[in-house]
Amino acid sequence: MRRLWLSLLPIAQCAIAAGLAWFVALDLLDHAAPFFAPIAAVASLGLSLARRWRRSLELVVGVSIGILVGDIVISQIGSGPWQISVVVAVAMGTAVFLDKGPLLPLQASSSAVLVATLLPPGDVAGFERAIDALVGGLIGLLVGALVPINPVRRARRAAAGILDTFRDLSCELAAALQARDEDAVAKVLDKARGTQSAIDTLQADVLAGREVGTLSPLYWGSRDRLRTIAATADPIDNAVRNFRVVTRRALALTQRGVPVEQSMINIINDLGDIFEILRQVMLAAPGAEPDQADAARLIRSVVRKARTSLADNVEDLSEAALLVELRSLLVDLLMVAGLKRLSAIAQLHLNR
Repeated sequence: MRRLWLSLLPIAQCAIAAGLAWFVALDLLDHAAPFFAPIAAVASLGLSLARRWRRSLELVVGVSIGILVGDIVISQIGSGPWQISVVVAVAMGTAVFLDKGPLLPLQASSSAVLVATLLPPGDVAGFERAIDALVGGLIGLLVGALVPINPVRRARRAAAGILDTFRDLSCELAAALQARDEDAVAKVLDKARGTQSAIDTLQADVLAGREVGTLSPLYWGSRDRLRTIAATADPIDNAVRNFRVVTRRALALTQRGVPVEQSMINIINDLGDIFEILRQVMLAAPGAEPDQADAARLIRSVVRKARTSLADNVEDLSEAALLVELRSLLVDLLMVAGLKRLSAIAQLHLNR
C-alpha cells in the first residue's frame, strides 16, 4: 500500500500523458494508429522520477535510429529471418556506439524489427513512427512539468527516514556495547547494511527534484530549498558508510572480548541525538527551528568529547581506530548540518 501511495502521482502522469499523446498524434497530426506516441510518453515518464529528460531523448533517438537503419538495410537485402537478425544487429550496434544507456539499443532494435516485418521499405509510416515518438516524449516532459511531484517533499522525507533509522541504530549500538552483547552488535550491523536501498532512493529523489525544479515553473521558487537538501545527500551517504565501519570495529572488539571505553560508548549514544536533530531539520519548514545551525552546535559539543586524547589510555589499537572512525563520522554529520568539508575537519583539529 505504501508503494502504491508513493506511485499514485507518477501513475497519473503516465495515464494523462498516454491519452494526450494519442490524441495529438491521431487527431491533430492525422497519423494512422500512432501507438508509438503513448508508448513514448509512458516510457519517458515511468515510475522512476529521475532522468526523465534523458529517457525521452533516448527513446526518440532510438526509434529514429531503428527506423532509419531498418529502412536502409531492408531496402538493400530484402525481408526474412536472417535479414531481421542483420537489421537488429546493425541497429543495436549503432545505438551502443552512440550511447551507453540501455533504452537506446532496445528502442532502436524494436523499431528496426517493426520496419523489417510490418512496414514496406521507404513507407512514410516509418517516419511517422519517429514523429510519434518525438510527440510522446515531449508530451511526457510537458505533463511532468505541469503536473509535477513536489521536488522538496520526497527528498526531505527520504533523508529524514534514513536519519530516523540511524538514530535508533546509534542507541542500539551503544546499549549493545554497554552490555558487551556480540549478537546485538551484529544485528545493528545487519540493519545498517540493509539501508543501502534507502540511500539509493534518496539519491534518485534528489536527482528527480533537480529536474522538476528546472523544468516546472510551479517549483522554481523551491530551488534554494532543494539545493540545501541536495547538498546533504552525499554527506548522509558517507555518514551511513562510516557508521557501518564504526559498527564493524565495535563488533570486532566485542568478539575479542575487548571492552569499549565508556567515553566512546557515550559518544556513540550521543550520535542518536545528532541523527534526531538532523531529522527534525530535514522536516522543518524554511525558517523554522531547529535549523542547520542548531544541529551544528550540538555536533560541535560531541566533537569536543571525541578528542584524540581519549586514545591515550587504550591498550588495543582497534579501539583507537574506533575513535578515528567516530571522528570521521562526525565530520560527515557536520557537513549534513551545512558545513563545508574543510570547515568540518577544522572543527576536529580544534578539538584534539
